[in-house]
Amino acid sequence: MEVTDQIKISTGKPRLSFWQIWNMSFGFFGIQFGWGLQMGNMSAIYEYLGARPDQIPILWLAAPLTGLIVQPIIGSMSDHTWGKFGRRRPYFFTGAVLSSIALIFMPMSSYLWMAAGLLWILDTSINVSMEPFRAFVADMLPSEQRTKGFAMQSLFIGIGAVLASILPYLLHVVWKVDAVHNGHAIPDSVRISFYAGAVVFLGAVLFTVLRTKEYPPEDLEKFHQEKEKKKSFRAQFAEITNGIFHMPVVMRQLALVQFFTWMGLFFMWIYFTVAIPKTCFGNPPVGSQEYITATQWGSVCFGFYSLITFFFAFFLPKIAHFFSRKITHVICLFCGGIGLIAVWFIHNPYLLFLSMTGVGIAWASVLAMPYAILSTHIPQEKMGLFMGIFNFFIVLPEIVSTLFFGYVLSHFLHNNTVLAVVVGGFVLILAGILMMRVYDHEKEMG
Repeated sequence: MEVTDQIKISTGKPRLSFWQIWNMSFGFFGIQFGWGLQMGNMSAIYEYLGARPDQIPILWLAAPLTGLIVQPIIGSMSDHTWGKFGRRRPYFFTGAVLSSIALIFMPMSSYLWMAAGLLWILDTSINVSMEPFRAFVADMLPSEQRTKGFAMQSLFIGIGAVLASILPYLLHVVWKVDAVHNGHAIPDSVRISFYAGAVVFLGAVLFTVLRTKEYPPEDLEKFHQEKEKKKSFRAQFAEITNGIFHMPVVMRQLALVQFFTWMGLFFMWIYFTVAIPKTCFGNPPVGSQEYITATQWGSVCFGFYSLITFFFAFFLPKIAHFFSRKITHVICLFCGGIGLIAVWFIHNPYLLFLSMTGVGIAWASVLAMPYAILSTHIPQEKMGLFMGIFNFFIVLPEIVSTLFFGYVLSHFLHNNTVLAVVVGGFVLILAGILMMRVYDHEKEMG
Protein backbone atom coordinates (compact mmCIF):
# COMPACT_ATOMS: atom_id res chain seq x y z
CA MET A 1 0.00 0.00 0.00
CA GLU A 2 1.32 3.46 -0.87
CA VAL A 3 2.19 5.58 2.13
CA THR A 4 0.76 9.08 2.07
CA ASP A 5 0.84 12.01 4.41
CA GLN A 6 -2.84 11.47 5.12
CA ILE A 7 -2.01 8.43 7.26
CA LYS A 8 -2.92 9.16 10.85
CA ILE A 9 -0.87 7.28 13.39
CA SER A 10 -3.15 6.48 16.27
CA THR A 11 -2.29 4.13 19.09
CA GLY A 12 -3.76 3.33 22.46
CA LYS A 13 -0.40 3.32 24.20
CA PRO A 14 -0.38 4.54 27.80
CA ARG A 15 1.74 7.53 28.80
CA LEU A 16 4.96 6.44 30.48
CA SER A 17 6.51 7.94 33.59
CA PHE A 18 9.80 9.85 33.61
CA TRP A 19 11.68 6.84 34.99
CA GLN A 20 10.18 4.45 32.46
CA ILE A 21 11.36 6.73 29.65
CA TRP A 22 14.72 6.98 31.46
CA ASN A 23 15.09 3.18 31.57
CA MET A 24 14.19 2.66 27.91
CA SER A 25 16.64 5.38 26.84
CA PHE A 26 19.60 4.53 29.09
CA GLY A 27 21.11 2.16 26.53
CA PHE A 28 21.88 5.17 24.36
CA PHE A 29 24.38 6.27 27.02
CA GLY A 30 26.52 3.23 26.21
CA ILE A 31 25.98 3.49 22.46
CA GLN A 32 27.11 7.11 22.46
CA PHE A 33 30.07 6.34 24.72
CA GLY A 34 31.34 3.99 22.02
CA TRP A 35 30.37 6.40 19.23
CA GLY A 36 32.06 9.29 21.01
CA LEU A 37 35.33 7.37 21.34
CA GLN A 38 35.18 6.56 17.64
CA MET A 39 34.41 10.10 16.50
CA GLY A 40 36.86 11.79 18.83
CA ASN A 41 39.86 9.55 18.23
CA MET A 42 39.76 7.73 14.88
CA SER A 43 41.24 10.50 12.72
CA ALA A 44 44.08 10.96 15.22
CA ILE A 45 44.60 7.18 15.32
CA TYR A 46 44.91 7.19 11.54
CA GLU A 47 47.50 9.97 11.74
CA TYR A 48 49.41 8.10 14.48
CA LEU A 49 49.56 5.17 12.04
CA GLY A 50 50.92 7.37 9.22
CA ALA A 51 47.88 8.67 7.28
CA ARG A 52 47.97 12.05 5.49
CA PRO A 53 45.02 14.47 5.96
CA ASP A 54 43.72 13.82 2.41
CA GLN A 55 43.80 10.05 3.07
CA ILE A 56 41.61 10.25 6.17
CA PRO A 57 38.20 10.50 4.41
CA ILE A 58 38.69 7.33 2.36
CA LEU A 59 39.73 5.45 5.52
CA TRP A 60 36.27 6.23 6.91
CA LEU A 61 34.49 4.88 3.80
CA ALA A 62 33.79 1.30 4.86
CA ALA A 63 31.82 2.32 7.93
CA PRO A 64 29.07 4.43 6.29
CA LEU A 65 28.98 2.15 3.24
CA THR A 66 28.14 -0.77 5.51
CA GLY A 67 25.59 1.34 7.39
CA LEU A 68 23.82 2.05 4.11
CA ILE A 69 23.17 -1.68 3.77
CA VAL A 70 22.75 -2.68 7.40
CA GLN A 71 20.33 -0.05 8.69
CA PRO A 72 17.26 -0.72 6.50
CA ILE A 73 17.78 -4.49 6.80
CA ILE A 74 17.98 -4.34 10.60
CA GLY A 75 14.99 -1.97 10.66
CA SER A 76 12.91 -4.29 8.51
CA MET A 77 14.01 -7.39 10.43
CA SER A 78 13.14 -5.81 13.78
CA ASP A 79 9.68 -4.82 12.45
CA HIS A 80 9.03 -8.50 11.81
CA THR A 81 10.60 -9.86 14.99
CA TRP A 82 8.68 -10.94 18.06
CA GLY A 83 9.66 -13.53 20.62
CA LYS A 84 10.63 -14.15 24.21
CA PHE A 85 13.04 -11.20 24.26
CA GLY A 86 10.76 -8.78 22.41
CA ARG A 87 11.11 -6.98 19.07
CA ARG A 88 13.97 -4.45 19.25
CA ARG A 89 15.88 -5.66 22.32
CA PRO A 90 17.61 -8.66 20.68
CA TYR A 91 19.21 -6.23 18.19
CA PHE A 92 20.29 -3.83 20.96
CA PHE A 93 22.07 -6.64 22.75
CA THR A 94 23.67 -8.28 19.70
CA GLY A 95 25.03 -4.96 18.47
CA ALA A 96 26.38 -4.15 21.95
CA VAL A 97 28.31 -7.41 22.20
CA LEU A 98 29.91 -6.98 18.76
CA SER A 99 30.67 -3.29 19.39
CA SER A 100 32.37 -4.07 22.70
CA ILE A 101 34.62 -6.64 21.03
CA ALA A 102 35.59 -4.12 18.32
CA LEU A 103 36.31 -1.45 20.96
CA ILE A 104 38.71 -3.80 22.72
CA PHE A 105 40.68 -4.60 19.58
CA MET A 106 40.68 -1.12 17.98
CA PRO A 107 43.53 0.41 20.07
CA MET A 108 45.66 -2.66 19.39
CA SER A 109 45.88 -1.66 15.71
CA SER A 110 49.41 -1.45 14.37
CA TYR A 111 48.57 -0.83 10.69
CA LEU A 112 46.19 1.51 8.86
CA TRP A 113 44.31 -1.35 7.20
CA MET A 114 43.74 -2.98 10.59
CA ALA A 115 42.31 0.21 12.11
CA ALA A 116 40.09 0.79 9.05
CA GLY A 117 38.80 -2.78 9.17
CA LEU A 118 37.99 -2.56 12.87
CA LEU A 119 36.23 0.76 12.29
CA TRP A 120 34.10 -1.05 9.71
CA ILE A 121 33.14 -3.71 12.26
CA LEU A 122 32.61 -1.16 15.04
CA ASP A 123 30.41 1.15 13.00
CA THR A 124 28.33 -1.74 11.67
CA SER A 125 27.81 -3.11 15.17
CA ILE A 126 26.86 0.31 16.57
CA ASN A 127 24.26 0.62 13.79
CA VAL A 128 22.78 -2.77 14.75
CA SER A 129 22.17 -1.39 18.25
CA MET A 130 21.32 2.20 17.34
CA GLU A 131 18.88 1.86 14.46
CA PRO A 132 16.17 -0.09 16.38
CA PHE A 133 16.45 2.41 19.28
CA ARG A 134 14.83 5.08 17.07
CA ALA A 135 11.88 2.82 16.32
CA PHE A 136 11.78 1.78 19.99
CA VAL A 137 10.65 5.27 21.05
CA ALA A 138 7.78 5.19 18.56
CA ASP A 139 6.89 1.64 19.63
CA MET A 140 6.69 2.46 23.31
CA LEU A 141 5.38 6.04 23.52
CA PRO A 142 2.15 7.72 22.42
CA SER A 143 2.68 10.48 19.87
CA GLU A 144 2.34 13.28 22.42
CA GLN A 145 5.35 11.92 24.38
CA ARG A 146 7.72 11.23 21.48
CA THR A 147 9.50 14.58 21.53
CA LYS A 148 10.17 13.91 25.21
CA GLY A 149 11.40 10.40 24.38
CA PHE A 150 13.80 11.55 21.67
CA ALA A 151 14.95 14.41 23.91
CA MET A 152 15.74 11.85 26.63
CA GLN A 153 17.86 9.99 24.09
CA SER A 154 19.61 13.29 23.34
CA LEU A 155 20.29 13.70 27.05
CA PHE A 156 21.97 10.31 27.32
CA ILE A 157 23.80 10.83 24.04
CA GLY A 158 25.11 14.09 25.45
CA ILE A 159 26.40 12.71 28.75
CA GLY A 160 27.81 9.57 27.09
CA ALA A 161 29.72 11.65 24.58
CA VAL A 162 30.99 14.01 27.29
CA LEU A 163 32.56 11.20 29.27
CA ALA A 164 33.91 9.44 26.18
CA SER A 165 35.45 12.62 24.83
CA ILE A 166 37.21 13.79 28.00
CA LEU A 167 38.35 10.37 29.23
CA PRO A 168 41.64 10.23 27.24
CA TYR A 169 42.47 13.77 28.40
CA LEU A 170 41.69 12.95 32.04
CA LEU A 171 43.76 9.77 31.92
CA HIS A 172 46.74 11.69 30.57
CA VAL A 173 46.54 14.98 32.47
CA VAL A 174 44.83 14.08 35.77
CA TRP A 175 45.76 10.46 36.32
CA LYS A 176 49.17 10.79 34.63
CA VAL A 177 48.75 7.84 32.29
CA ASP A 178 51.75 7.83 29.94
CA ALA A 179 50.80 9.37 26.60
CA VAL A 180 52.62 6.77 24.48
CA HIS A 181 53.51 3.24 25.51
CA ASN A 182 56.73 1.75 24.13
CA GLY A 183 56.00 -0.38 21.08
CA HIS A 184 52.58 1.13 20.37
CA ALA A 185 51.75 3.98 18.00
CA ILE A 186 48.47 4.70 19.82
CA PRO A 187 48.75 6.46 23.22
CA ASP A 188 47.93 4.48 26.36
CA SER A 189 45.31 7.07 27.34
CA VAL A 190 43.38 6.26 24.15
CA ARG A 191 43.82 2.51 24.54
CA ILE A 192 42.49 2.44 28.10
CA SER A 193 39.56 4.66 27.09
CA PHE A 194 38.52 2.18 24.42
CA TYR A 195 38.68 -0.70 26.91
CA ALA A 196 36.47 1.27 29.30
CA GLY A 197 34.11 2.02 26.42
CA ALA A 198 33.59 -1.68 25.78
CA VAL A 199 32.41 -2.19 29.37
CA VAL A 200 30.17 0.89 29.42
CA PHE A 201 28.59 0.10 26.03
CA LEU A 202 27.59 -3.42 26.97
CA GLY A 203 26.52 -2.52 30.52
CA ALA A 204 24.25 0.37 29.53
CA VAL A 205 22.51 -1.54 26.74
CA LEU A 206 22.05 -4.53 29.03
CA PHE A 207 20.38 -2.23 31.59
CA THR A 208 17.75 -1.16 29.04
CA VAL A 209 17.25 -4.73 27.82
CA LEU A 210 16.59 -5.98 31.34
CA ARG A 211 14.60 -3.01 32.65
CA THR A 212 12.18 -2.45 29.74
CA LYS A 213 9.43 -4.69 28.43
CA GLU A 214 8.10 -4.23 24.91
CA TYR A 215 4.49 -4.22 23.81
CA PRO A 216 3.50 -7.22 21.66
CA PRO A 217 1.88 -6.59 18.25
CA GLU A 218 -1.79 -5.63 18.56
CA ASP A 219 -2.85 -8.51 16.30
CA LEU A 220 -0.33 -11.28 16.98
CA GLU A 221 -1.87 -13.75 14.53
CA LYS A 222 -1.77 -11.24 11.69
CA PHE A 223 1.77 -10.30 12.69
CA HIS A 224 2.95 -13.92 12.35
CA GLN A 225 1.24 -14.22 8.98
CA GLU A 226 3.03 -11.12 7.73
CA LYS A 227 6.29 -12.38 9.20
CA GLU A 228 6.04 -15.60 7.18
CA LYS A 229 5.58 -13.55 4.00
CA LYS A 230 8.71 -11.50 4.73
CA LYS A 231 11.07 -14.40 5.50
CA SER A 232 12.78 -14.56 2.12
CA PHE A 233 15.55 -12.18 1.15
CA ARG A 234 13.61 -11.35 -2.02
CA ALA A 235 10.55 -10.30 -0.02
CA GLN A 236 12.64 -8.22 2.35
CA PHE A 237 14.47 -6.54 -0.54
CA ALA A 238 11.12 -5.78 -2.19
CA GLU A 239 9.81 -4.23 1.01
CA ILE A 240 12.87 -2.00 1.38
CA THR A 241 12.76 -0.97 -2.29
CA ASN A 242 9.05 -0.22 -2.09
CA GLY A 243 9.66 1.87 1.03
CA ILE A 244 12.37 3.91 -0.72
CA PHE A 245 10.15 4.70 -3.69
CA HIS A 246 7.07 5.43 -1.59
CA MET A 247 8.46 7.65 1.15
CA PRO A 248 5.95 10.17 2.55
CA VAL A 249 6.41 13.74 1.31
CA VAL A 250 7.60 14.98 4.71
CA MET A 251 10.15 12.18 4.88
CA ARG A 252 11.55 13.21 1.48
CA GLN A 253 11.79 16.82 2.65
CA LEU A 254 13.53 15.80 5.87
CA ALA A 255 15.86 13.48 3.94
CA LEU A 256 17.40 16.43 2.10
CA VAL A 257 17.87 18.27 5.40
CA GLN A 258 19.50 15.19 6.93
CA PHE A 259 21.83 14.78 3.96
CA PHE A 260 23.42 18.21 4.38
CA THR A 261 23.22 18.14 8.19
CA TRP A 262 25.27 14.98 8.44
CA MET A 263 27.69 16.07 5.74
CA GLY A 264 28.48 19.17 7.80
CA LEU A 265 28.78 17.15 11.00
CA PHE A 266 30.96 14.56 9.29
CA PHE A 267 33.46 17.24 8.23
CA MET A 268 33.63 18.34 11.85
CA TRP A 269 34.03 14.84 13.28
CA ILE A 270 36.84 13.73 11.02
CA TYR A 271 38.76 17.01 10.88
CA PHE A 272 38.19 18.98 14.08
CA THR A 273 40.62 17.12 16.35
CA VAL A 274 43.38 17.27 13.72
CA ALA A 275 42.58 20.93 12.90
CA ILE A 276 43.00 22.18 16.47
CA PRO A 277 46.81 21.67 16.50
CA LYS A 278 47.04 24.02 13.50
CA THR A 279 44.77 26.80 14.72
CA CYS A 280 45.44 26.94 18.47
CA PHE A 281 48.68 25.08 19.23
CA GLY A 282 51.25 26.32 16.71
CA ASN A 283 51.02 23.34 14.33
CA PRO A 284 53.36 20.89 16.13
CA PRO A 285 54.72 17.76 14.34
CA VAL A 286 52.41 14.74 14.23
CA GLY A 287 53.25 12.33 17.05
CA SER A 288 54.98 14.92 19.23
CA GLN A 289 53.92 15.45 22.83
CA GLU A 290 52.48 18.85 21.83
CA TYR A 291 50.47 17.25 19.04
CA ILE A 292 49.03 14.61 21.38
CA THR A 293 48.04 17.32 23.87
CA ALA A 294 46.39 19.34 21.08
CA THR A 295 44.35 16.42 19.72
CA GLN A 296 43.26 15.50 23.22
CA TRP A 297 42.10 19.09 23.67
CA GLY A 298 40.02 18.57 20.53
CA SER A 299 38.40 15.61 22.29
CA VAL A 300 37.74 17.84 25.32
CA CYS A 301 35.97 20.27 22.97
CA PHE A 302 33.84 17.37 21.72
CA GLY A 303 33.06 16.60 25.34
CA PHE A 304 32.03 20.21 25.91
CA TYR A 305 29.59 20.30 23.00
CA SER A 306 28.15 17.03 24.27
CA LEU A 307 27.74 18.63 27.71
CA ILE A 308 25.82 21.47 26.07
CA THR A 309 23.70 18.82 24.31
CA PHE A 310 23.01 17.17 27.67
CA PHE A 311 21.71 20.36 29.28
CA PHE A 312 19.96 21.72 26.20
CA ALA A 313 18.02 18.45 25.83
CA PHE A 314 16.11 19.31 29.03
CA PHE A 315 14.75 22.48 27.43
CA LEU A 316 14.26 21.19 23.89
CA PRO A 317 10.64 19.98 24.29
CA LYS A 318 9.58 23.33 25.80
CA ILE A 319 11.36 25.29 23.07
CA ALA A 320 9.70 23.11 20.42
CA HIS A 321 6.34 23.76 22.08
CA PHE A 322 6.91 27.51 21.89
CA PHE A 323 8.42 27.85 18.40
CA SER A 324 7.30 24.58 16.71
CA ARG A 325 9.58 21.67 15.99
CA LYS A 326 10.51 22.93 12.54
CA ILE A 327 11.56 26.44 13.56
CA THR A 328 13.42 25.05 16.58
CA HIS A 329 15.46 22.82 14.30
CA VAL A 330 16.20 25.68 11.88
CA ILE A 331 17.53 27.88 14.69
CA CYS A 332 19.62 25.04 16.13
CA LEU A 333 21.22 24.20 12.78
CA PHE A 334 22.14 27.85 12.28
CA CYS A 335 23.77 27.86 15.74
CA GLY A 336 25.87 24.83 14.79
CA GLY A 337 26.90 26.30 11.45
CA ILE A 338 28.00 29.60 12.98
CA GLY A 339 29.91 27.70 15.65
CA LEU A 340 31.97 25.76 13.10
CA ILE A 341 32.65 28.79 10.91
CA ALA A 342 33.94 30.60 14.01
CA VAL A 343 36.78 28.05 14.34
CA TRP A 344 38.62 29.89 11.55
CA PHE A 345 38.83 33.03 13.71
CA ILE A 346 39.71 31.37 17.04
CA HIS A 347 43.33 30.98 18.19
CA ASN A 348 42.78 30.65 21.93
CA PRO A 349 41.90 27.03 22.80
CA TYR A 350 39.46 28.10 25.53
CA LEU A 351 37.45 30.21 23.09
CA LEU A 352 36.68 27.02 21.19
CA PHE A 353 34.11 26.36 23.90
CA LEU A 354 32.04 29.22 22.45
CA SER A 355 32.17 27.54 19.06
CA MET A 356 31.22 24.20 20.57
CA THR A 357 28.24 25.73 22.36
CA GLY A 358 26.60 26.28 18.99
CA VAL A 359 27.49 22.77 17.88
CA GLY A 360 26.03 21.27 21.09
CA ILE A 361 22.74 23.10 20.55
CA ALA A 362 22.58 21.84 16.96
CA TRP A 363 23.47 18.28 17.95
CA ALA A 364 20.69 18.11 20.58
CA SER A 365 18.15 19.09 17.94
CA VAL A 366 19.60 16.78 15.25
CA LEU A 367 19.13 13.83 17.60
CA ALA A 368 15.51 14.65 18.39
CA MET A 369 13.56 16.95 16.05
CA PRO A 370 13.85 15.10 12.70
CA TYR A 371 12.84 11.80 14.33
CA ALA A 372 10.00 13.37 16.33
CA ILE A 373 8.61 14.90 13.12
CA LEU A 374 9.15 11.76 11.05
CA SER A 375 7.50 9.41 13.58
CA THR A 376 4.14 11.17 13.09
CA HIS A 377 4.25 10.80 9.28
CA ILE A 378 4.98 7.09 8.87
CA PRO A 379 2.86 4.02 9.69
CA GLN A 380 3.46 2.33 13.04
CA GLU A 381 3.83 -1.17 11.57
CA LYS A 382 6.71 -0.01 9.34
CA MET A 383 8.46 2.19 11.88
CA GLY A 384 11.73 0.23 11.85
CA LEU A 385 11.81 0.01 8.06
CA PHE A 386 11.31 3.73 7.50
CA MET A 387 13.68 4.70 10.31
CA GLY A 388 16.28 2.50 8.62
CA ILE A 389 15.64 4.08 5.22
CA PHE A 390 15.77 7.52 6.83
CA ASN A 391 19.26 6.68 8.04
CA PHE A 392 20.31 6.35 4.38
CA PHE A 393 20.53 10.11 4.50
CA ILE A 394 23.01 9.92 7.35
CA VAL A 395 25.40 7.51 5.65
CA LEU A 396 25.03 8.76 2.05
CA PRO A 397 26.63 12.15 2.80
CA GLU A 398 29.40 10.36 4.66
CA ILE A 399 30.04 8.16 1.62
CA VAL A 400 30.01 11.16 -0.74
CA SER A 401 32.42 12.98 1.58
CA THR A 402 34.83 10.06 1.90
CA LEU A 403 34.93 9.53 -1.87
CA PHE A 404 35.33 13.12 -3.01
CA PHE A 405 36.29 15.48 -0.22
CA GLY A 406 39.84 14.14 0.10
CA TYR A 407 40.46 15.34 -3.47
CA VAL A 408 38.89 18.72 -2.70
CA LEU A 409 40.97 19.06 0.45
CA SER A 410 44.19 18.15 -1.34
CA HIS A 411 43.74 20.15 -4.56
CA PHE A 412 41.70 23.17 -3.48
CA LEU A 413 42.11 23.58 0.29
CA HIS A 414 45.82 22.66 0.42
CA ASN A 415 45.21 19.99 3.09
CA ASN A 416 44.08 22.71 5.50
CA THR A 417 41.86 20.81 7.92
CA VAL A 418 40.67 24.07 9.54
CA LEU A 419 39.05 25.03 6.22
CA ALA A 420 37.37 21.62 6.14
CA VAL A 421 35.70 22.39 9.47
CA VAL A 422 34.57 25.81 8.16
CA VAL A 423 33.06 24.19 5.07
CA GLY A 424 31.11 21.94 7.45
CA GLY A 425 29.67 25.06 9.09
CA PHE A 426 28.38 26.46 5.80
CA VAL A 427 26.83 23.08 4.95
CA LEU A 428 24.95 23.08 8.29
CA ILE A 429 23.53 26.52 7.49
CA LEU A 430 22.37 25.18 4.11
CA ALA A 431 20.60 22.35 5.96
CA GLY A 432 18.84 24.94 8.13
CA ILE A 433 17.63 26.82 5.06
CA LEU A 434 16.27 23.58 3.56
CA MET A 435 14.50 22.81 6.86
CA MET A 436 12.31 25.88 6.30
CA ARG A 437 10.47 24.08 3.48
CA VAL A 438 9.54 21.00 5.58
CA TYR A 439 5.85 20.64 6.39
CA ASP A 440 5.09 19.41 9.90
CA HIS A 441 1.37 19.09 10.66
CA GLU A 442 1.82 18.96 14.44
CA LYS A 443 3.33 21.96 16.20
CA GLU A 444 4.74 20.01 19.10
CA MET A 445 4.49 16.68 20.85
CA GLY A 446 4.38 16.77 24.65
